[in-house]
Amino acid sequence: MNVEVKGFGIKSMKTRWGTCNIRTQHIWLNLDLAKKPIACLEFIVVHEMVHLLERNHTKRFYSLMDKFLPGWRTQKDILEKFPAGHREWEY
Repeated sequence: MNVEVKGFGIKSMKTRWGTCNIRTQHIWLNLDLAKKPIACLEFIVVHEMVHLLERNHTKRFYSLMDKFLPGWRTQKDILEKFPAGHREWEY
């Protein structure tokens, strides 16, 4: 991807699976990702790293997602069925 992540952390988040601070190149991951299939974690990491290349969800953003993680929509669908903060389902 030719992207440098300068740091990452894990924390409990109620509405997001991950966040990215473009200025500091730091990624935060939702602790609940540990309960999901590993492919979902990979999807969130790649998603946040792509934000270091393209800030918004533009056509270029989705093109980069397709390039770096073909099939990412399957993991997105899994996470959308059981959104962040949802406590009833575990993998």
